[in-house]
Amino acid sequence: MDFTLSDKQVHWRDRVIAFMKAHVYPAVPTYMAQMQGFGENRWQVVPIVEELKAKAREAGLWNLFLPLDSVRSDSPYKGAGLTNLEYAVCAEEMGKVGFASEVFNCSAPDTGNMEVLIRYGSDEHKKRWLQPLLEGRIRSAFLMTEPDVASSDATNIETSIRRDGDHYVINGRKWWSSGVGDPRCEIAIVMGKTDPEAPRHSQQSQILVPLHTPGIEIVRMLPVFGFDDAPHGHAEVVFRDVRVPVSNLLLGEGRGFEIAQGRLGPGRIHHCMRSIGGAEVALEKMVRRLQSRTAFGKRIADQSVWEQRVAEARIDIEMTRLLCLKAADLMDRVGNKVARLEIAMIKVAAPRTALRIIDMAIQAHGAAGVTTDFGLAKQYASMRTMRLADGPDEVHNRSIARMEYGRYAD
Repeated sequence: MDFTLSDKQVHWRDRVIAFMKAHVYPAVPTYMAQMQGFGENRWQVVPIVEELKAKAREAGLWNLFLPLDSVRSDSPYKGAGLTNLEYAVCAEEMGKVGFASEVFNCSAPDTGNMEVLIRYGSDEHKKRWLQPLLEGRIRSAFLMTEPDVASSDATNIETSIRRDGDHYVINGRKWWSSGVGDPRCEIAIVMGKTDPEAPRHSQQSQILVPLHTPGIEIVRMLPVFGFDDAPHGHAEVVFRDVRVPVSNLLLGEGRGFEIAQGRLGPGRIHHCMRSIGGAEVALEKMVRRLQSRTAFGKRIADQSVWEQRVAEARIDIEMTRLLCLKAADLMDRVGNKVARLEIAMIKVAAPRTALRIIDMAIQAHGAAGVTTDFGLAKQYASMRTMRLADGPDEVHNRSIARMEYGRYAD
């Protein structure tokens, strides 16, 4: 077993690091100033991000997320040709700045939606929606979660997708519809029920819905621990007799779960990869703060309790990174189904580890940690959301436990 990064991993990681140092990190103050300048209307395209996107694309650091196994060799829709394992070390670096993944056209939910369109979309779907997404000209949304049911069990979804001649008519209410607030968001993939009487996992379907379609109402943008998450954001959306062509249905009626599993392939651990980068940032801020402050006659860094916490943080990051890389490696070599245990474990471990380290960093900063001055409060809010957004811990732990029980079943 060799833990040395391959030449290709080092090549792509170092290119991302160099670009981040040269362009992304210096742009953070500009990003903050431009967002501040928007005033109350924060749902706008941020100019500095568009400038950085153009530079990243010119540098060949574009669509790095798109795995080799998602694209046929003769397909015109290609990414950088990285495996999940090769992309993992790049995504970790992107996770160190909140908007960095968009700079490289590697941000959710676009990444998962692009994979759905590549795997299950028609030629027309690809021309109309996939191509501009790959080019970074538009954004997209994925609408599954609903306010009136426990959406951690997707069979509970109540939004109806009813056939009416050459159209499907959609009625329902969604929320946590990430990406809807972006003014460039033009297309949503909506999950709902086409046949409530079918077997439990064959009731659901997924359908493409342009956001300008009549009958769609964006009720509100949802706050995350008081933060608005602009310009991306998360919306509550109502569908009232929304009509779209039958051709917009993906793969066929009753195949929504099948698509969801395909969508949650590599996308399952993209957030985990970035979470590790976020944990590294929090640890660095914590250490610098501890080394710069004195209390009770000596540096806070020299207090034994903080030595313990810093050591535990480094240990946790290293363990989590190894589990993440193992999951990515298994996905590449034996497929997502065989790697489902490691995928479930890292989806619990990565945000939980990052959240614990961010919390320690806040404690190290004292009252300053809960202000917006150091970015830790927003980082905490975002990371806490990750323990829900990619499926709650309890769902993943349930899968892990059942696989463990299966090892010892008679």
